[in-house]
Amino acid sequence: MKTINIKKVLIAVDYDPTAQKVAEVGFSLAKAMGAEVILLHVLIDPVFYSSSEYSPIMGFTGSMDTVPLQLGNIEEMKRISGQFLEKAKYHLGDETIQTVIKEGDFAESILATAKEVHADVIVMGSHSRRWLDEILMGSVTKNVLHLSTIPLFIIPTRKRN
Repeated sequence: MKTINIKKVLIAVDYDPTAQKVAEVGFSLAKAMGAEVILLHVLIDPVFYSSSEYSPIMGFTGSMDTVPLQLGNIEEMKRISGQFLEKAKYHLGDETIQTVIKEGDFAESILATAKEVHADVIVMGSHSRRWLDEILMGSVTKNVLHLSTIPLFIIPTRKRN
């Protein structure tokens, strides 16, 4: 049996408060294998970020930053996303972590980035919260799982009862 050497781990994070757990677990996995870490955040339609169902941009280590976003200002969203990824990098304590911001469909952007950076593993969270989400399963994680040729490490982020 051939052993696969994991050299690059792509960690996809969103602005959900569970992103901290995803980043920490993915980082630990990468470090245990001596692999490089790439943090990815995908921007979609600015209207999505302004909806009342979407949480504000999260911080790390318990600090929540609420940042009002202006609809349609993609450059401002990129700047804020860059700050978010830098916070994650600082929280993880590793300046060698690469950060990437992409625009577009979540699943497609994650898969395209994984190929671009030659990732050996994609790390992402799964946090469906509503029964309708679970029935329809329009989930990013499910889409990536079904389309990926790269192994996935999926971190369940639902709270335990």
